[in-house]
Amino acid sequence: MWSHFNPVKIFADVSLFEVLPEYLPANGALLLVTTPGFTRRGLTKLLVDKIDSDRMLVCDNVTPNPDLTDLESLINEYRPLNIKTIIAVGGGSALDTAKVLSVAIPSSYKNPLTETLKDGKSQLWNESLPVICVPTTSGTGAEVTPFATVWDKKSGRKHSVYGESVFPRYALLDPSLTATLDEDNRLYPGLDCISHSLESLWNKNRTAASIANALFSLELALKSLPETMKNPGDLDARRNLQHASLLAGLAISQTKTAIAHSISYPLTLYYNIPHGLAASFTLKAILRSIKTDIFVSEGRIEEILQLLSKYDLPKRILQYLSFDDAEKCLPEMFLTERGNNFLDIPTTEMVRAILLNSF
Repeated sequence: MWSHFNPVKIFADVSLFEVLPEYLPANGALLLVTTPGFTRRGLTKLLVDKIDSDRMLVCDNVTPNPDLTDLESLINEYRPLNIKTIIAVGGGSALDTAKVLSVAIPSSYKNPLTETLKDGKSQLWNESLPVICVPTTSGTGAEVTPFATVWDKKSGRKHSVYGESVFPRYALLDPSLTATLDEDNRLYPGLDCISHSLESLWNKNRTAASIANALFSLELALKSLPETMKNPGDLDARRNLQHASLLAGLAISQTKTAIAHSISYPLTLYYNIPHGLAASFTLKAILRSIKTDIFVSEGRIEEILQLLSKYDLPKRILQYLSFDDAEKCLPEMFLTERGNNFLDIPTTEMVRAILLNSF
């Protein structure tokens, strides 16, 4: 028995500035959650002017890997302001921030993140504000997932806010918004997309629907990521990579991720490694060692291995840490819910071997 549920209404290949106004409420405050880069490029002002500058609030200080303390401050700041809809424009961190705010602002908890993630109270989010997600990177799939990552750097923990209420209301895919990404912000989210597809395939929770989404995502990503890296102006490649990211997001919204992501979390937490790199540098080692059927042909696996080799991930990871540094994080790498989603039961020996073969 399996089931499938994803309530996000998706609009692909749209022009953000043409479509967005149609899906906003007529009254009440609107909160735009975005990044400093979006504002720096003049797009925040363009969006505010296009919609309604009198009722648009702007939160444009989102940084990578949003921290619990910072998010709790934002919750307290925006609670009194009668916000009716949240518009999230940016990469995974901006989208995750918006999803956290959507359930935390109307929550009855005084300090929602502290009380649920640290004190152990139930994450029964009974209310949520509508969120419109507009991804500007292609990789996280956060525009269609029912969870959001919260980092607690003070305590050295990674948490998830999750539940059906965390699903965004709408996802708007405008490939033109990815045109100004630099090399790392094209590559690392793209690798995250490939990781999501593979993680949902070597997963105990996989279903017919998640397998289909993951396999088509891989097909699109393996072709479009190299094209996007070679020619950032190729609109068709950017569109296809955006579609690959969406499909991988639909897959992990059902299965969640598995061992590669579980390994990545302490590395990002302690060494500030970009998420997409941390979640993908072990993929080759896992693919070469996995014994179970993941519905991927030998030819496609070889294609994946060649693509991962093309970007020399061991050299990139060594810019942040050594194998000895990574080995110190070993106890935190597999004793998580994500690690237990893996088809093979993770052990210390298994994870150490994956690390050793990834450097």
